[in-house]
Amino acid sequence: MITILIIDDDNLVAAALKTILESDETLTVAGTGCDGAEAVHMYQKLQPDVLLMDIRMKETNGLDASEQILAEYPHARILLLTTFSDDEYIVKALKSGVKGYLLKQDYNSIIPAIKAVYTGQTVFGNEIVSRIPGLLEQKNDFNYKDYEIGEREYEIITLVAEGLSNREIAGWLHLSEGTIRNYLSGILDKLQLRDRTQLAVFYYQHR
Repeated sequence: MITILIIDDDNLVAAALKTILESDETLTVAGTGCDGAEAVHMYQKLQPDVLLMDIRMKETNGLDASEQILAEYPHARILLLTTFSDDEYIVKALKSGVKGYLLKQDYNSIIPAIKAVYTGQTVFGNEIVSRIPGLLEQKNDFNYKDYEIGEREYEIITLVAEGLSNREIAGWLHLSEGTIRNYLSGILDKLQLRDRTQLAVFYYQHR
């Protein structure tokens, strides 16, 4: 059973999300809250598998709450929901280390997104993914060799940035999933990054 914490300052939306999620017998809602400060407190108390949170809220917004939670729980699985696809929010969400960013109106994608995030994947709506490369600042003077990143590792980085899973990368490169995981672990360590989302952001920033 996957436990979920829902945070949204619109009580009707929170109730609707709870109903949608609990229509799936593998999901259970551990609690609901209405602002970012409450999200931090409830996350500490409930330790949910996935935090589903709105971005635009009074007092503490979802992005600030995400940063506070990730500072204390680096492996927290946070999926942000919003009615806005503002460029500023997208970039901040990517850089913060959250596991996903979806538009609220895409209700059909919420349950699959939660399950994907729970298994360690990152999820960004198609509309958002298509805009990522143009949103991230590019720095052309970066040299991966300075970080002892070899050609095979760079190839894996590019495939991660394209959104491929470990299994897909393994199939593409004719390697085992375990080998890909080992490569990724080494890459993240060398670049001092936390997860594959940050790695993808890093790639687009420095290509």
